[in-house]
Amino acid sequence: MTKSATVSKKPRKQHSPEFRSEALKLAERIGVAAAARELSLYESQLYTWRSKLQQQKTSSERENELAAENARLKRQLAERDEELAILPKGRDILRKAPEMKYVFIEKHQAEFSIKAMCRVLRVARSGWYAWRIRRLQLSPRQQFRRQCDKAVSQAFHQAKQRYGAPRITDELREQGVKYNIKTVAASLKRQGLRAKAARKFSPVSYKPHNLPVFDNLLNQDFTASAPNQKWVQDITYIRTDEGWLYLAVVIDLWSRAVIGWSMSSRMTARLVCDALQMALWRRKRPKGVIAHSDRGGQYCSADYQALLKQHDLRGSMSAKGCCYDNACAESFFHTLKVECIHGERLISRDDMRTMVFNYIECDYNRWRRHSACGGLSPEQFENQNLA
Repeated sequence: MTKSATVSKKPRKQHSPEFRSEALKLAERIGVAAAARELSLYESQLYTWRSKLQQQKTSSERENELAAENARLKRQLAERDEELAILPKGRDILRKAPEMKYVFIEKHQAEFSIKAMCRVLRVARSGWYAWRIRRLQLSPRQQFRRQCDKAVSQAFHQAKQRYGAPRITDELREQGVKYNIKTVAASLKRQGLRAKAARKFSPVSYKPHNLPVFDNLLNQDFTASAPNQKWVQDITYIRTDEGWLYLAVVIDLWSRAVIGWSMSSRMTARLVCDALQMALWRRKRPKGVIAHSDRGGQYCSADYQALLKQHDLRGSMSAKGCCYDNACAESFFHTLKVECIHGERLISRDDMRTMVFNYIECDYNRWRRHSACGGLSPEQFENQNLA
């Protein structure tokens, strides 16, 4: 093989301690293999990180883990108890035709879950629902609406109630199901399904300061023809039952991906520096990137500006009091709060950190469709355009 044909080895991804901690929490909930797929990691990485973390854990933390494991086992035991309660009543039809089993399920659906009865009687839930539709003798129009409602409802809940008719139409089209937007909108209305909506928010004013600021290099031009040309940054406040949790993010305007983030109970210069450091790690420390932010004291601090200089980044700041100059970052925070936070009860800072981590890394970057990406998610857009 000639030198020109040699394929260079793909550089190893770097992950901050904060990313590793949240990744391990995800692995505890859904399993190492599933978490590795969600985050595009090797399973061996998660096992290595978990081994190192376990060496540092205190006995009280291990007790908490045992309590969580006990809760999981109790849930499994409850499922087994339900199956054991079904068996005496359904023993006589275990070897009967599926139609007789479907009659049993219909008769006892108020007493037991459909899932448990199908599992015990060894029939597919899809078969039960198909039999039920045939039994009801729906007209072709009713059958179409039933199928449409099922597909729309499934897509709506898979998107965690975040999509309206346009994005659900795109989602179904990608799955090979072609309904027009009016049909999807009518189905949503018929089922009473509404995407999560915004609520009123009282903006927080910034304290005046005499720290140095940068000129506005973006001038509200939020387009980019390639990665690592323009990054935008901002901080938001998230309410918890323990007080505020502050979130700083870095967004690449090319794909709208959140490439850096950090969370803390204090709004300091370190918060924005940690978010920028994560972006630099992920993007292999590119040079000459326009790093845009507002004029908050954290972005005007000596530590932040020294970090820009160290990595040859071009500082840029919004005009005083003009939120439109940083509209993309503001838009992301709006989306985060509407789709992930609003409507949820107040929880601890740690639980909120986990919720925000899951939204950014597992939902927004990987799956959430973005109009600026042609209806693709940021990760899909990058994979398609960097292939």
